[in-house]
Amino acid sequence: MHFVTGGAFNGKSAWVKAYYHMEAEAVGNWFSGYRGDALPEDLHSAAGVIVVLEGIEQWVKELLMEHDPKSAQDMWHAALEKWLQWERGQQGRVVCLIGSDITKGIVPASEEERELRDTAGRVFQDTAAVCERVDLIWYGIGQQLK
Repeated sequence: MHFVTGGAFNGKSAWVKAYYHMEAEAVGNWFSGYRGDALPEDLHSAAGVIVVLEGIEQWVKELLMEHDPKSAQDMWHAALEKWLQWERGQQGRVVCLIGSDITKGIVPASEEERELRDTAGRVFQDTAAVCERVDLIWYGIGQQLK
């Protein structure tokens, strides 16, 4: 698995497209929380070997609308395990996760926004821990962290 993070509108999606030599968002292989796509739990219907899941913080926000932070984090961890199993099912498969870092800056005033920020930070830590590669993108420039 590959985790790409960085600030909002800092070129993460463009960097991923260039890194994986994608002409455009591959139909059926690019899921975006920013477009309102549902978080895919099962990737067996995906065509090809590269699946991109973009907008981690959006999916965390959706999970928190129905679950407490611990349950949301547990659900994310279970999804990570399923995606890892899909990757291991065929040589060359890669799940690339993209998330905007919302953990920096001013602490949000509302409890809900603080809960989202904190849970997203924990989910990003869990994601980075299981991924083979982690890249930080700022201003379109990538820095490999892992």
